[in-house]
Amino acid sequence: MRAMILAAGRGERMRPLTDARPKPLLEVGGKSLIQWHLESLSRAGIQEVVINHSWLGAMIEAALGDGRRFGLHIRYSPEPVALETAGGIAQALPLLEAAPFLVVNGDIFTRFDFSTLMERTAAVRAGSADAHLVLVDNPPQHPNGDFGLAQGRVLEDGNPRLTFSGIGFYRPELFRAIDPGSRAQLAPLLRAAMRRNRVTGERFAGCWADVGTPQRLAELDAKLRTDAVYP
Repeated sequence: MRAMILAAGRGERMRPLTDARPKPLLEVGGKSLIQWHLESLSRAGIQEVVINHSWLGAMIEAALGDGRRFGLHIRYSPEPVALETAGGIAQALPLLEAAPFLVVNGDIFTRFDFSTLMERTAAVRAGSADAHLVLVDNPPQHPNGDFGLAQGRVLEDGNPRLTFSGIGFYRPELFRAIDPGSRAQLAPLLRAAMRRNRVTGERFAGCWADVGTPQRLAELDAKLRTDAVYP
């Protein structure tokens, strides 16, 4: 299984912290956000990782190199202009190759065990679903959630209403219609697939945080530094 980390965003809400450093290189608990992901992916047995980047992307490549020190092989998908989520994935498809792949947002923190996805993504790997999403309980800054979840299927509406975690497992065919180099959002693709009943999902109740503002970054850093058993 290959994985992609989305790291091309400008991080406007994190300014001024992101004026001189790309958001995925901001640190919590003594490590950059993206390093936490790389270590988790390596523990899960994933060896091939693609990282897209745009704003200050050379700093990401300099910090991570070829991935060898994490037990990984990292390849990069540079974007002269950030292509948004689906556009960035479509641009990177030649590096991700033909099999379904994992995608993780570079600006979240989580203890999610990526190895468990192999048990829960049979429909995607068999071709009867286009995506498998990991959903979480709605955080205070996003109280209305994104999607419904019922009997293992993700729905545009319905209860419980949950928030997309930024962790997904996708068939490359979901992105084939996007021209490389084009900007495209992920949500419309997912909603169209949901209407075809082709999105599975699960609810994750463990540690997850959307590190979207300097305040939330500082709060997470304090938790990680003071609580060694932060779940």
